[in-house]
Amino acid sequence: MDGDLQIFDSTIILEYLEEKWPEPPLLPKDPAERARLRMLEDVMDTQYEAINWGILEILGFRRAGGALREELLACAAAQTAKLQGWLERKLEGRAWFSGERFGWGDATVVPHINISASYGNAPTAGSRLADWLARANARESVAACQNAARAFLNLKLDFSRALESGAYRRQYRDHRLEWMMRSGGLPIILEGLEKKTIRFSNELA
Repeated sequence: MDGDLQIFDSTIILEYLEEKWPEPPLLPKDPAERARLRMLEDVMDTQYEAINWGILEILGFRRAGGALREELLACAAAQTAKLQGWLERKLEGRAWFSGERFGWGDATVVPHINISASYGNAPTAGSRLADWLARANARESVAACQNAARAFLNLKLDFSRALESGAYRRQYRDHRLEWMMRSGGLPIILEGLEKKTIRFSNELA
């Protein structure tokens, strides 16, 4: 929120910040470097975010129990470790994902890694990624976001009860739906459709 202006979607928010407050820049001037960071963001927004979203479906919304629950959580942990290995390699020779200082790439990675850590899927201790995360979380802006997230979690909302009451339907779309399908969660989707606890994107009027 900026005054009366409300913006959704993390990419659009970053673009707005970059255009309204161009100094210091979040993106470098070099077109190749800008493309590298945008591709990094795309991986985080599609592949990585979908895993954390799936874990919330299982733990927060209690979509699965028993063997299916354990299988999905194990799958999510393995996928997270693989992506964190990929991110580890992207940090080679760099202090930050954006280069010499915190920038666009770091802002797009840090919330997802922090969510993973809260689920028990933190980066390996002593790794470049773990060191980067500690330095990122020490920044005032990142710490403020972390504190806001903790305040929300401290409300201890019962997400599954909201589903059962019919007051809330969880949106399944694009990469999130794909994650659930390819990770073995088809029974969850079918049950959600039957019970009307999931929905797809709204059509604009």
